[in-house]
Amino acid sequence: MKYIKLFFIISLLISGASSFAQDDAADTTKYEIDEVVISATRTEQKVIDIPFSVQRVDQSQWKSTRKMGMNDVLSVIPGLWLQPRYGNHDVRVSIRGFGTRSNTGIRGVRILLDGIPESEPDGQTRLEALDFTSISKIEVVKGNMTSLYTNAPGGVINFFTDKYFPRPFVLSDNEFGSYDLRKNGLKFGLTSNDERFMATYSYENYGGYRYHSQEYQSRFNSIYEADLNPVSTISIYGYYVNGLIKLPGSLTLKQYDDNYLQANPRDISRDSKRISNKGRLGITYNTKFGKGNNNFVEVTGYGTIKDLSRTAATYRVFTRYGVGSNFRVINQSKIAGRSNEFSIGGDFYYQTGPINEFNNIGGIRGDELQALTDETISNVGFYFTEQFYLYKDYLSLLLTGRYDRVNVSAANLLASFQDTSRLFDEFTPKFAINYKFNPSMSVYGSFGWGFDTPANNELDNFPFSSDGGYKLINPDLQPQNTTSYELGYKGEIVNNRSNVFTNTFIELSLFDTKIDNAIVPFTVDGNVFFRNAATVKRTGLEFGVNSTVARGLTVKAAYTYSNFRYGNYEARSIDAEGNINDADYSGNREPSNPDNNFSAEIAYQYVYKKNYTFFAKGTVLSVGSMFVDDQNLEQYKTQSYTTIGSQVGTNISFNNFSVMAFAGLGNITNEKYVAFIQVNSDRLEFYEAGIPYNFFGGINLNYVFN
Repeated sequence: MKYIKLFFIISLLISGASSFAQDDAADTTKYEIDEVVISATRTEQKVIDIPFSVQRVDQSQWKSTRKMGMNDVLSVIPGLWLQPRYGNHDVRVSIRGFGTRSNTGIRGVRILLDGIPESEPDGQTRLEALDFTSISKIEVVKGNMTSLYTNAPGGVINFFTDKYFPRPFVLSDNEFGSYDLRKNGLKFGLTSNDERFMATYSYENYGGYRYHSQEYQSRFNSIYEADLNPVSTISIYGYYVNGLIKLPGSLTLKQYDDNYLQANPRDISRDSKRISNKGRLGITYNTKFGKGNNNFVEVTGYGTIKDLSRTAATYRVFTRYGVGSNFRVINQSKIAGRSNEFSIGGDFYYQTGPINEFNNIGGIRGDELQALTDETISNVGFYFTEQFYLYKDYLSLLLTGRYDRVNVSAANLLASFQDTSRLFDEFTPKFAINYKFNPSMSVYGSFGWGFDTPANNELDNFPFSSDGGYKLINPDLQPQNTTSYELGYKGEIVNNRSNVFTNTFIELSLFDTKIDNAIVPFTVDGNVFFRNAATVKRTGLEFGVNSTVARGLTVKAAYTYSNFRYGNYEARSIDAEGNINDADYSGNREPSNPDNNFSAEIAYQYVYKKNYTFFAKGTVLSVGSMFVDDQNLEQYKTQSYTTIGSQVGTNISFNNFSVMAFAGLGNITNEKYVAFIQVNSDRLEFYEAGIPYNFFGGINLNYVFN
């Protein structure tokens, strides 16, 4: 209740201040609607009309900086907690606590690329294919979105391939830096009145700041889009990625204190690594029809092929084939003279393939076939949305709902008596209301239920399950269900008649979430399993500001307060010596979630004679201490840390040719900190260090054709 009271006090102050400004200072301040349009909410709407916390980041904000991982380009978004490990594809993504349960990959946050899921049917995601040179914008929707997407209790992140550019071009994109970082890429685009084509190829080689953490990635991304007529478009998307990443593993506290950049000796002896080869091809068709083109239809189909190898205690080879499709139909009309938008849609995704498991001889695949299984995951879901304006264009009501049916099966091709499957299905509704004080300021509130099924790897059976580990799939692990509330404010002030604070956007969100049957990791002899942990209660506050302070000077800042605690949670733990202990973790804090998280960026840009642009930027990230396990043992708790970065650069234009060069420093004070936590390790190997002091730079050569 105290957060709700605080929210309404702040809302009244803001709305009162805006009314005062309109009445007494109307000649100096003009309020304008935010023209940024978001589509990750399944319809195309302006930010001010969406009753959720949403953000969009454009490529102009990251093209002149280090862009190895999501943490490099999405660093100043309140509520988004990114924990980097070794590179772009292994950043733990968490929104409001959803995602931190995963010790590998992304869970609880739906990841899309051009509206097509990068997340697998069970919600698990890896980002090997993501190349920020090919991306034009990123949309982030925070909060419970399971009424629109499968397994998205934390939200949705949608990446869009660059396809809108005024003239044909060719770009050479090059980066370099500490620890043998080298990234070279080529990007070109062709465009005409009704056709567009863009393709990128990049090669990335990184030595890594920890021992046994080198990697390389080759990526190809492309898009072709054609306007068939004034209201119809067809788009074809394709990518291929090939790469290898060595894994240094997590460390005990003693190992971390002795040398935080060392690798775990066990991972060295196993030559722990991931080798990835995967590709995807997708096609989308959309059109408008009806009176005034008030109806919109879009259909997408796609296929994926993945050939993956993983070395740990064994050498595993995964082959996966996937096909999927989605559709949506949107109708915009007037009911009783008020705007109304109704949509329906559906998703289908099917993935299957064998897993061969061999003995691992120091990172080399042995000849002994130890296991051969076939895994199939499928998901079918249907949703609807209905947004109706109750009062003019100011007060709107949004109703959404989704039914999902997720099926997971595993067949032991050597011992069929272990074959098993699990089926999860649920309908999840959500209600939201949005009120606009004026065309650029609004408050909103929402209430909804969530449904998050276990991922396939989370369903691995273990000896202490109810069937004694007899089947391949855990019979006890249940989906987690959420009940979520959110209140928020967002507003933009455009000041056209002053030289300072010419544009300021502010957002404030308060949320309260209860999770039943929360899915929590635990380990037995280093192997990760999952169980339901009764209840979790999460409350938090998110605040963000983005302001143009003066000509060329911008400031962005984000602050998140999180209070995430277990409710009733009694569990059995097994330590590295095999000792069994029953414990009560009720009231403990969820591990790997800081209470306080602050990030900020200040940037300055100076244009000289139109052809010369100089820019400088400073960044800061401050993260509170975190527990590493459900026990909340103080001696293992991480320390809070603050990192500082800076960069400078220039862009020089010569008619059709331009050169952009930049250089920067990361972690200037050489702060020693834990960037990633392996939650609930029975071997007490919790810690993975963040990058020390480092240098980076880049040079881009761009030619635009007439």
